[in-house]
Amino acid sequence: MTLPPIALPTVKDTKSGILLMVLAIFCFAAMDAVAKGLIARYPVPQVIWARFAGQVLIISVLLGPRLPAMLRTRWPVLHLIRAACQLGAIGCFFSALPYIGLAEATALGDLNPVLITLGAALFLGERLGPRRIAGVVAALIGALIIIRPGLSVFTPAALLPLAAAVFYAVSALLTRHLGPQETAWTPLILGALFGMAATSVTLPFVWVPVPMADWPLFALIGALGTMANLFLIRSFTIAQAGSVAPFAYAGLIFATGWGYILYGEVPDMPTIIGALVIVAAGLYVWHRETRVHGASKSQ
Repeated sequence: MTLPPIALPTVKDTKSGILLMVLAIFCFAAMDAVAKGLIARYPVPQVIWARFAGQVLIISVLLGPRLPAMLRTRWPVLHLIRAACQLGAIGCFFSALPYIGLAEATALGDLNPVLITLGAALFLGERLGPRRIAGVVAALIGALIIIRPGLSVFTPAALLPLAAAVFYAVSALLTRHLGPQETAWTPLILGALFGMAATSVTLPFVWVPVPMADWPLFALIGALGTMANLFLIRSFTIAQAGSVAPFAYAGLIFATGWGYILYGEVPDMPTIIGALVIVAAGLYVWHRETRVHGASKSQ
């Protein structure tokens, strides 16, 4: 027996898509926070390998005998490109964490909702109305308030989260394109297998022995990454990319909170102001989407 394919997006799925996006970003932010601590003691490829290896293990256990069916796809090339972009996004972001604060790296990487929304309009045929543009631009302004472009932020290392944003946007658009045609399990397992295989090649050259006390942290990265990806894929396959993409800015809020809890990073006033702008923009987009969809249902 195989898992049922995901249904085509309908208007009633927008709220669920937004909720899944917020859950995905929460898990991603938690994963990044744990990774920041591990990368201070272990090579980046080793941490990335643990993230993908954990996902392969978890998904294999969940699927059991259904795993071979989930590995079959009619679009292997697109899945390969998506998986490579996913690995590129994680690799670039994790590589920046030793040099940039968690909130700053997240803010720089949060260019991706703008790229996703624009890309969805250019390549997927989604409507890009003035209100949706306004919400995305307002959220971007909030991000700029937080990062305050200048020499203290835009160092060469800051280019890594920007590159991660580009990789993430391409991966998300491919997810949106493939999602309605396949079950969410297929990109989830294929992406994890590609990431694990690619990073496994580097392990003989970079491996650092892991004491028992740190193995739960490596396992946690795999679990958080798995949940985040599952939520993300479901979000993009049941709702329009432009509708849910602005809510990725919630990662700024989560990253700031994790940075304070785990590393004592106290957000300053511009960070708080920018975060409020982002939340307001996200709520505005959600309000507009639900009103428009509600009106279309009543007709």
